[in-house]
Amino acid sequence: MPTPHINAQINEIAKTVLMPGDPLRAKYIADTFLEDVKQFNSVRNMFGYTGTYKGRKISVMGSGMGMPSIGIYSYELFKFYDVNTIIRIGSCGVYTKELKIYDTILVTEAYSESSFAFAQGKCQKDTLQASIKVNIKLENIAKELNIPLVKGKIHSSDVFYHEFPDDVLVLAKEKNLLGVEMESFALFHNANVTNKQAACLLTVSDSLVTSESTTPEERQTAFTNMMKIALEMAE
Repeated sequence: MPTPHINAQINEIAKTVLMPGDPLRAKYIADTFLEDVKQFNSVRNMFGYTGTYKGRKISVMGSGMGMPSIGIYSYELFKFYDVNTIIRIGSCGVYTKELKIYDTILVTEAYSESSFAFAQGKCQKDTLQASIKVNIKLENIAKELNIPLVKGKIHSSDVFYHEFPDDVLVLAKEKNLLGVEMESFALFHNANVTNKQAACLLTVSDSLVTSESTTPEERQTAFTNMMKIALEMAE
């Protein structure tokens, strides 16, 4: 039955959903990698598709930007569409010069100053883990595909434009944070409260140390390593 934000029937969405932030990246993945594709969502242009990858069913859907947005979509998928696993496939900025543009990160845990988890479910933790079983599978897939992964803690921030950016770099050093994005903390929390599984693969899109960056077009279509890893989770 459709929700306020997803106009799909329950059997139209696979048990595993890949979630890029950009709905156009979801469309790119569906058009490029999937067969027998059916679009299941168009509400607010937050495109969602189900198809097969190597004969196995999988869905891909945009999450939008920020924790409130992925918080809505991931909760509805977990709670109302019987999705078992959501894998965020997003971009991030990095806090260390050791990481380069296009490197792939497997997030082990997400730190955040956000009140999302407390407001949603009275969770007082500021650091939440990805699902260990899913991460093990993703790591093994990456090895089989010969795609290097960097594992570590990520910063999930509510703020994109900081008035005091140096404070963020101090925080990154204190908390041992590889880089920053804006969604995984909320995704991990929703997986916990619904007793489901969640993981996050990120591609480095820019560096807060060297100021290197990718274009919007590259972020939409060129981050293929994390896509190839996540697509192997099709069931």
